[in-house]
Amino acid sequence: MPALDSVVSREITTLYSDHHRWLQAWLRRKLGNAFDAADLAQDAYLRLMGRDVQEIRALREPRAMLVTIAQGLAANLYRRRAIEQAYLETLALQPQPTAISPERRAIVLEALVEIDRLLGELPLPVRQAFLLSQIEGMRQADIAVELGVSLPTARRYIARAVVQVCFLNDSAA
Repeated sequence: MPALDSVVSREITTLYSDHHRWLQAWLRRKLGNAFDAADLAQDAYLRLMGRDVQEIRALREPRAMLVTIAQGLAANLYRRRAIEQAYLETLALQPQPTAISPERRAIVLEALVEIDRLLGELPLPVRQAFLLSQIEGMRQADIAVELGVSLPTARRYIARAVVQVCFLNDSAA
C-alpha cells in the first residue's frame, strides 16, 4: 500500500489538474487581480493538503469546497489589507520621528551635565532666574515677580547665569 502522503498528494494533484484553471479564473473575477488570484488558488490547494485523504476522496462537489476555501482566504486577504491600511494611515498622522544618533546623544548629555555643574556653582536665586527664563520661557518682569526681586535684579541674575554657562566654560575646553 502506498504511503498516506503520496495518496493525498495524488488526490490533490488530480484536483489541481481538474480545477486549478477554473478556480484561478473564478478568483480573478472576484478579486479583479490576476496576481492575488494565483496566490489564493495556490493557498487553497495547500489548505486541502492538510485534510484527511478520506475527506478529499469523498468530495462530491470539489468546486464548492474550493470556493468555500477560496472565499475564506479572500476574506483573510481583505482583512489583512484593511489592517495594513489602517496602520499606514495611523503612521502618516504621527509626527516624523526625531531619531538622534548615539554620538549626538552623548554630546547633548555631556553638555547638559556641564550646564548643570556650572549652574550648581551659582546662588539659588540666580539659578532659578536662569531656569525660569530658559526652561519656562518666562519674561524678565514675571521672573522678578516670581522671585520677589526688582526687575533690574532679575536681569542681573539672568545675565550672571548666561555668563557662567556660556562664557566661563573654560574647564570643558
